[in-house]
Amino acid sequence: MRRGPLRLLHPTSVTLLAAVVGIAAAGAAWQGAYLPAIGLWILNRILDGLDGTLARVTDQQSDLGAYLDIVLDHVVYVAVPLGLALAAATDAAYFALAALLASFYINAASWMYLAALLEKRTSGAVARGDLTTVTMPGGLIEGAETVVFYTMFLLLPDLLVPLFGLMAILVLVTVGQRLVWALREL
Repeated sequence: MRRGPLRLLHPTSVTLLAAVVGIAAAGAAWQGAYLPAIGLWILNRILDGLDGTLARVTDQQSDLGAYLDIVLDHVVYVAVPLGLALAAATDAAYFALAALLASFYINAASWMYLAALLEKRTSGAVARGDLTTVTMPGGLIEGAETVVFYTMFLLLPDLLVPLFGLMAILVLVTVGQRLVWALREL
């Protein structure tokens, strides 16, 4: 177990701080303060990347920490587009938001259950030696693409409706990729 100044900062504290910062980004977006929202969004993503690294470096990994990380990530993934749609306050923005969130819901079911099945079959994260808690087959839209899309949402709020729609379509393509993978592998 490593000791030192990093040991004083618990990874769960970083996870919680990331969530607060992400929700603040959503609040800034709701108020039309897009530049502060972008800064807060980027800080959220940095903190989200640091919590797991900190947990591994300080040997403080825990199932609870991993669980809180994914749940709070999803809170932020919902809050930011919601804040943007509330700022736009148009029927088109609300419809595009509904489509985007529906795609997220379907995607979450597709990868979370698949990850559980992989663990059940002992071919998931533990068996593969992954640094993360769960393993999922890759797809078109993953973490880096989400960061890019959300940044574009905040940079280009006038294009919110087509950007929400495009991301929803690409997320559903990712679901399709995982379904094809499951049909071949399960």
